[in-house]
Amino acid sequence: MNLIVMAKAPVPGRCKTRLCPPCTPAEAAAVAEAALADTLETVAETGARPVLALDGSPGPWLPAGFRVLPQRGGGLDERLANAWDDAGGPAVQIGMDTPQVTVALLESAIAALEAPGTGAVLGPAVDGGWWALGMHVAHRRALIGVPMSTPFTGAIQRRRLVALGLRVGTLPELRDVDRFDDALAVAADAPRSRFARAVAGSGIAGEAVAS
Repeated sequence: MNLIVMAKAPVPGRCKTRLCPPCTPAEAAAVAEAALADTLETVAETGARPVLALDGSPGPWLPAGFRVLPQRGGGLDERLANAWDDAGGPAVQIGMDTPQVTVALLESAIAALEAPGTGAVLGPAVDGGWWALGMHVAHRRALIGVPMSTPFTGAIQRRRLVALGLRVGTLPELRDVDRFDDALAVAADAPRSRFARAVAGSGIAGEAVAS
């Protein structure tokens, strides 16, 4: 079973730009790097084969043992579909925006996908999107054309999977990190994480106190 992480290299000005303000681009990149490092470390501790589909170049935050694939394509839907094609299935795919994810949660997602009769699993996000997708095979039609980063992305994604004839299991809902209030909430959920330390050291925390 592959466990695919879709990620963007944490370069100032190219990642987590919606954290600015209150973050500076450098602070946003530091928060992104911490989120990515926490996520990859957790993935590496599962029993799955770790795969990183990366936009950018690897850095010191990358643990050993990952198969690294360059992201290909234009929109996110195309890049997701290409990552699935390149990595192959069965797989569970997540992003770098849920650093609070645990080994137990990822392993339960894999177990849910392996349950008899289940063709896919989907983890809804608080904002209406999704944080995890599992499929036995790489269905491009499951992803191409699904509008991303909308309040309806998760619902549309589920309908697409069902339209392919897949029985879809539901994973626990998680909050992903898009804006500073998300970062504060996720840091509170994982107070001992690199992510929480990065948030505490950024302008995000100061803005929350000032408001």
